[in-house]
Amino acid sequence: MKRKAVAAVSAAVLTAGLGISAAQWASAETPTPSPTPTSTTTADPDHTGHKGGKQRGSKQDLSGLASKLGVDQTKLADAVSAARKSLPTKTESANQTDAEREAARAARQAAYAKALASELGIDEAKVTQALNELRTERQAARTAADKAVLDQAVKDGKLTQAEADAVQKAADQGIVRIGGHGRGR
Repeated sequence: MKRKAVAAVSAAVLTAGLGISAAQWASAETPTPSPTPTSTTTADPDHTGHKGGKQRGSKQDLSGLASKLGVDQTKLADAVSAARKSLPTKTESANQTDAEREAARAARQAAYAKALASELGIDEAKVTQALNELRTERQAARTAADKAVLDQAVKDGKLTQAEADAVQKAADQGIVRIGGHGRGR
């Protein structure tokens, strides 16, 4: 009986998640980009060869980190590049538990903070704090965006509040993504 209930809830969450994705895709409008002033050049690759001062595959905002650390963005970009090159490559096993994966992630983050602090010649605790603050800010922004998507779906009658709550719960557990956010990105 419990398996049937879990299967039914999972099917409802998956259906609701797919419904939101399909509705977003169907109603998507192509926004007209407007230029905005920024301290990062996005038209040409920077000295690291990546656009916008971001490292490929990174979600790190170098301008925000530079500001939090009180260092020049160019110096930070050089330090980030050197710190990443000094770290061992990420290895994961399909046999790892979630706890093992989380411990490995935490160890990689600590090693990165230490290497970056060394490259910049500043205190490791300051680098760790700045990285944690940025991570918290990004998570808060994603949470707000997810809530807005679900609130709009409820307002538009695409989901009931109970369905939106179920989708949010599934997103919090990393089962589904809302608006392209969540696990696996």
